[in-house]
Amino acid sequence: MLSSLRSLFLAALVSLLVACSGSTSTGNTAPIDAPDALGPNAVGHSSFTAIDSARAGRSLLVDVWYPIDDEDAADSPVAEYLLLGPLGLASEVAVEGLPVSSRANQTLLVFSHGYGGIQIQSFGLMEALASHGFIVISPEHTGNAQSSVTPDSFDEAAANRVPDVSFLIDTMFDRNDDPQDAFYQRIDESAVGVVGHSFGGMTAVGMAAGWAGAPADPRVAAIAPISAVIDGGLQSDDRPSPNAGFTREQLESIIVPVMLMGGTEDTNVPIGNNAIAFEQIVNAPQVYKVDIIGANHNHFAAICAIANWLLDRGWGPEIWPDLGAEALIEPYEATCGPDVLAIEEANRLQNLYVVSFFKLHLRNVPGYARFLTSEFADMEPGVTVTVK
Repeated sequence: MLSSLRSLFLAALVSLLVACSGSTSTGNTAPIDAPDALGPNAVGHSSFTAIDSARAGRSLLVDVWYPIDDEDAADSPVAEYLLLGPLGLASEVAVEGLPVSSRANQTLLVFSHGYGGIQIQSFGLMEALASHGFIVISPEHTGNAQSSVTPDSFDEAAANRVPDVSFLIDTMFDRNDDPQDAFYQRIDESAVGVVGHSFGGMTAVGMAAGWAGAPADPRVAAIAPISAVIDGGLQSDDRPSPNAGFTREQLESIIVPVMLMGGTEDTNVPIGNNAIAFEQIVNAPQVYKVDIIGANHNHFAAICAIANWLLDRGWGPEIWPDLGAEALIEPYEATCGPDVLAIEEANRLQNLYVVSFFKLHLRNVPGYARFLTSEFADMEPGVTVTVK
């Protein structure tokens, strides 16, 4: 599971409609960028620490991916995502420390990692979103991250999730209003999106429904929970807590667009959770259920990239236990081998649907609507899409 990622040490064409050039148009619709490919923007990366004085000085390490102006990208240092002390995985997309694009009113997204996980767990998705023009922040949830020396209990971790995200929205809006800040007048404060995986998917739901004592945040205008627990009784881990799932009342309170994504081979958080949410979210203007055929729980994260980083250094699975990475062995074998859904295809489909969803519902680009239909999914053999 994603919860074990940092315990390593610290994890076909879209269709005939999408042209090889990476953009497409139909009729009088303006050209759009293919959502399953990198977008037109160069990508920057940076990190910062945010301290919430209203919650006893709670400190959050935050990674940020964002569009940069192309002229700034030349000859820039490659971003590196640290995994083992000073050693890190070099990005093939992002560069480090350059200023955010000068364009105003860019859309803010918040990503929330899995239980006990890491903020870079889905860096490929973050890079893709930034390349399509989004500013994406991803916090390491203190007390519920692999690096947490004294981990929180399940209920403590749940109670912190929604307040963490709301605080970081406050933080980025403050930066947007500060003439001395690099993000000054860069962020559109009218609509924020939240995406998350596993426990982070529950966080995304909680931002729109309220969760673990925290209310919904009205600034959140669209959510994309991936492999989120909805019914605690379906989860492989037994967590006897009222926060282990969501009630019908909570789900009925959601009034923003929702995209529910999951894998048909997920035994950690069975995809039946999404069917329950799809049925009980009745007041959202639009709900999409995206089933990735053959994907398991870890197909939505960087398990294979991290494992390959180890292998490239000559550190095979036989020594992973000595590196503190024993928990990686089973997910690696289940996710990255030749007889399962290729991780590249799982990532392509994840990017296709998450990018299209936020482009349509937060950026109001109507050309992306066709990617979110069951008719389009009929041309994608690896996915089933249901819409209401």
